[in-house]
Amino acid sequence: MTGNTILRSVQHYVGKIRTMRNEIRTQRFMDGLPADIRKDIGWPDMYANGRHLDH
Repeated sequence: MTGNTILRSVQHYVGKIRTMRNEIRTQRFMDGLPADIRKDIGWPDMYANGRHLDH
């Protein structure tokens, strides 16, 4: 492996970790909202449905 390939792999891995942390942070924030607000914005139903389309 060249240095550039290793760097690219590490950057990809770090990007995945950052994405996972951001998703967890978002879930915690949204779960902390009052139930009526979560219902109004469709949490978690709308989020779960959108996730299946992306992955």
